[in-house]
Amino acid sequence: MYQELQKGWIEVICGPMFAGKSEELIRRVRTLSYAHQNIVAFKPSIDNRYDDSAIASHDGEKYQAHAIKNCQEILNFIDEKTQVIAIDEVQFFGLEVISLCENLADRGIRVIVAGLDADFRGEPFGPMPYLLAKAEFVTKLSAACTICGCAATRTQRLVNGEPARYDDPIILVGAKESYEARCRKHHIVPNKPIK
Repeated sequence: MYQELQKGWIEVICGPMFAGKSEELIRRVRTLSYAHQNIVAFKPSIDNRYDDSAIASHDGEKYQAHAIKNCQEILNFIDEKTQVIAIDEVQFFGLEVISLCENLADRGIRVIVAGLDADFRGEPFGPMPYLLAKAEFVTKLSAACTICGCAATRTQRLVNGEPARYDDPIILVGAKESYEARCRKHHIVPNKPIK
């Protein structure tokens, strides 16, 4: 991932909760900082689980970031010297983040985003399917299923210890108190319509 290519591209780091997406994003930007790259990092302001102004992993790793309400605010923090943009929890931004990422990449900026590719129902989450289709590089991580230990590719939301229903709200910021990583076999969504 650190070979020199044409300037400007999109990288997506995705997977379920507890797969290490934020940790991988932090690892990449730290590695690039050793090469003296001009990096600007962002996170949605609604995600204040571990820190108000840093990308933070579940295991305590942090990287300073601008907490923003909408992705258009990113433009206020970059200039002609910006080489790398990192965005954590990108699924929380609207579809306008897709064209923003493409425009930044077209301007020669390396854009690295991380987020959930699927919501708790197991369905594509917000802008993620489009970013996955447009990205030059995709890293899909998995976690360990809390039931059987197999590869977990889904996020199980729990409400009072029981699986959340299909019609529950999509966005609920939380951590271990509300979510588990699950494999396909153990991912349960009551009342999910058959398509």
